[in-house]
Amino acid sequence: MSRKLVRPREGRMFAGVCAGLAQRFGMSAGMIRLLFLLSLLLPGTQVIVYLVLWILMPNEDRVRY
Repeated sequence: MSRKLVRPREGRMFAGVCAGLAQRFGMSAGMIRLLFLLSLLLPGTQVIVYLVLWILMPNEDRVRY
């Protein structure tokens, strides 16, 4: 299990941001996705944060261990 913040090749639904966060923090990807969807009900910049993470998080195959 990788402890780096990367977007994995396996388990992606859209961009892999939620799967990468789940992998990094030892949670299930479904739980992270549910939390993200619930957070959309609150005012804030959740979508912008998601897009920034999508840009900044490297793909798993581009990271050298």
